[in-house]
Amino acid sequence: MSQKQNSTMPAIVMCVLLFGMISFVTNLASPMGDVLKYYLAGQEIAIPNWMATLGVLCNFIAYAVMGIPGGNILQKRGYKYTALLAVAVGFVGVGIQTIAGLLSGLTAFGVYLLGAFVAGFSMCLLNLVVNPMLNKLGGGGNRSNQLVQIGASFNSLMGTLVIFLTGVFVPNIVKAQISQVFPLMFIALAIFAAAFVVIFFTKIPENPVVEAKAGEKSQYGPLSFRHFVLGAVAIFVYVGIEVGIPNVLQKWLQFPGVLGVESGAEAIAGTVTATYWLLMLVGRLLGVALGAKVSPKAMLSAVSAVGLCLVLGAIFLSPETVVNLPVFKGTAGFGMATVPVNAALLVLCGLCTSVMWGGIFNLAVDGLGKYIEKASGIFMALVCGGGILPLLQNAVVDWTGGNYLVSYWVIAAGLVYMLYYALIGSKNVNKDIPTE
Repeated sequence: MSQKQNSTMPAIVMCVLLFGMISFVTNLASPMGDVLKYYLAGQEIAIPNWMATLGVLCNFIAYAVMGIPGGNILQKRGYKYTALLAVAVGFVGVGIQTIAGLLSGLTAFGVYLLGAFVAGFSMCLLNLVVNPMLNKLGGGGNRSNQLVQIGASFNSLMGTLVIFLTGVFVPNIVKAQISQVFPLMFIALAIFAAAFVVIFFTKIPENPVVEAKAGEKSQYGPLSFRHFVLGAVAIFVYVGIEVGIPNVLQKWLQFPGVLGVESGAEAIAGTVTATYWLLMLVGRLLGVALGAKVSPKAMLSAVSAVGLCLVLGAIFLSPETVVNLPVFKGTAGFGMATVPVNAALLVLCGLCTSVMWGGIFNLAVDGLGKYIEKASGIFMALVCGGGILPLLQNAVVDWTGGNYLVSYWVIAAGLVYMLYYALIGSKNVNKDIPTE
């Protein structure tokens, strides 16, 4: 290993860990909302499903607020400053959520929402920084691509882990206490603190700052391209689909009587939901292998169509039809559990959602040239769909008197749009716009 590789290895390791933290902290918002719902129910404070999803909404709405300003911070202050800012803000956000565990009543819920919102700022900034930082630390070319793929895989692994661990630490959701998820909070705080120290003492290669000439202003921008505008909407829809499928799935499986077991339902629900994120990891690894052979358009079209079929199957099939899946049963350890076939179909959607982001991004920025940087900031702002669509889904659950499967029509509609974008909307019809 060369001296240069030795000097950058600590930063590479931290970037990979931060890649995972994006998923870890983001995915923690959903089970935290469920824990708070039942915790407050024990204090005779009723929280409907849509309110239990407000933490996820706050986390993702932060992207809408910080996306474009975050891009400006990155452009003006550089990678190292933005990375340190992101880590510091993340530490504060998780810390605020931890404090919520020391409070009671609606005050605890309000503090949790504030913490989720602050943590969302961090996740947005980290998303803006980590990919290009790994690209630079890898020196470009195949090694950089390898590092990014390692980071994305670790992202999926941590998303799987947090859902699984929540089921382990909270064995009985009905009697949940916020303090039961403190270990997860402490893990996040420790990684953020370590990352700040390592990045602070590591030299990060920066892009030269290019000042615009006085009075120079282009009449065009990313929003001048139809395929980018439709692609930005697709990102909004996609993140909502990715988050909404497991969010409602876990709530449904935790509902009394769905799994037909007297104990261990929370652990089983957590394991089944975690399998969705695990399949996203598998899908991303397959995407790496197939990426050089299959076009983004063909890949996005295929996974959107398959995902739509799986979701429609989950909506129409009877939950009385069951299959066996390997799960963690809490105190009973690992084993096979009987779950509705609907759950198995929704879990398989993880293979489809795993490669959608890359396909949408590549199609949307194709032919944008010098406008790609600004386009990335807009993309980050529209990640807020990950909070809005799950909120809409859970509202449908409440409106239909607890019919969780009907809410997946929101997901089905989103997948129809994804298929439209892949087949038709992704075509660049603005090739006359200068991009150099």
